[in-house]
Amino acid sequence: MFYEPKHGHPLPHNPFKACVAPRPIGWISTVSRGGIVNLAPFSYFNAVLDDPPTVMFSASGAHLEGPIKDTALNARETGEFVYNMATWDLRTQMNQTSASVPRHIDEFDLAHLARAPSHIVKPPRVAASPVQFECKTIKILELSPINTIVFGEVVGIHIDERIVTGGRIDLAKAMPIARLGYMEYSVVREIFEMNRP
Repeated sequence: MFYEPKHGHPLPHNPFKACVAPRPIGWISTVSRGGIVNLAPFSYFNAVLDDPPTVMFSASGAHLEGPIKDTALNARETGEFVYNMATWDLRTQMNQTSASVPRHIDEFDLAHLARAPSHIVKPPRVAASPVQFECKTIKILELSPINTIVFGEVVGIHIDERIVTGGRIDLAKAMPIARLGYMEYSVVREIFEMNRP
């Protein structure tokens, strides 16, 4: 099978996202200039550098109240955001925060999530998440009015010591979830190791 995406696809459902999987979920918390807290998951998220530690997320699609989604708007206007690891235990709450709601809605409250204060930035952290990165926005690429990529330098890292084994993060304990294609997800339960040749 071969097709050119600009001409559509030959399957009943678009296969693109399913071909790039699993994708880490960037569960991003921000605060608006007016002080409204926002929390939303993004399946186009990843680490892009380790020195300095840098992450990115991409917000695609329009908001109910304007062309840019709350998370990207807040990260642009305030220069701050927090990454929270989405895990198996938090999958239902993460999904609730993906709902399209008016800008004045606080998704922490919507999903009944406890928040924890950050040390350096203003956005709160998801208290139950085992890993959180406090980030400062360093670059924003606007590919179109409704497609924005946000890069952030990680200026603070929180790790729940219950997921540390032998001085290493034990992802089988954390059980992060990842996005696949369509409405499908995956969870990390099995891990294997290979040394480079």
